[in-house]
Amino acid sequence: MKEGHVFLVGAGPGNPELMTVKACRLLQEADVVVYDRLVSDAILNLIPRGTTKIDVGKQPHHHPVPQEEINETLIRLAKSGRTVIRLKGGDPFLFGRGGEEALALAAAGIRFEVVPGITSAQGCAASFKLPLTHREFAKGIRYLTGHCRADSGIEFDWDGLADPQTTLVVYMGLANIGEIARRLMDHGRNPETPVLAVSRGTLPDERHITSTLSNICIDLQAAVLPSPTLFIIGEVVRLASILGTFRHDMHPEQLAVSP
Repeated sequence: MKEGHVFLVGAGPGNPELMTVKACRLLQEADVVVYDRLVSDAILNLIPRGTTKIDVGKQPHHHPVPQEEINETLIRLAKSGRTVIRLKGGDPFLFGRGGEEALALAAAGIRFEVVPGITSAQGCAASFKLPLTHREFAKGIRYLTGHCRADSGIEFDWDGLADPQTTLVVYMGLANIGEIARRLMDHGRNPETPVLAVSRGTLPDERHITSTLSNICIDLQAAVLPSPTLFIIGEVVRLASILGTFRHDMHPEQLAVSP
């Protein structure tokens, strides 16, 4: 029996054109694809007929396939000699629990590789021509998960996150963005700090709103954005209104921005 192999593959933010060449090639070669809820239909349609597909997607507060069972499934399939793709939205090692799967595979002696993907943060920012860093507005980025484990609160380095020159990207924050905004303001972040909320970024049905820390909850109630929604918080969001309307006949000096 041939030795099995597992590839932890990032599918990117949803648009199949944003997948890597390697990820696309591996989908054509796989025996089995084990995929998540956030993998778009357009990407699943790239999988050849005859390839076994296993849906292990999780939803907020509803995990029909526990992570331990996913780990065991990957190990079992690899031990049967198959080439297995573990397909995840975005990048497998950024809030994708790919690290846990990698540890389980390593402990079982299974060969595996990691194929990175464009993150949701990168994809959503690019949709709005928005730089996540800009030397006049942001000297760093912090990636956060707004989802917390059961019976645990959201605890971060709030003082550090309140730095006005840090761009914050919040994954899975739709349920807790109100608390996140409040804690940031309590620790000194300007209530007028702009916020961009993007739902289903890079896909044809992408939706978004722009708001501020002080108003984001009210604006979200009016907009009713579906999950998954990603939040970008920081002064760089101000650039979206300028770069999003960029015309090829504009000169660089017309893009000057005052902080």
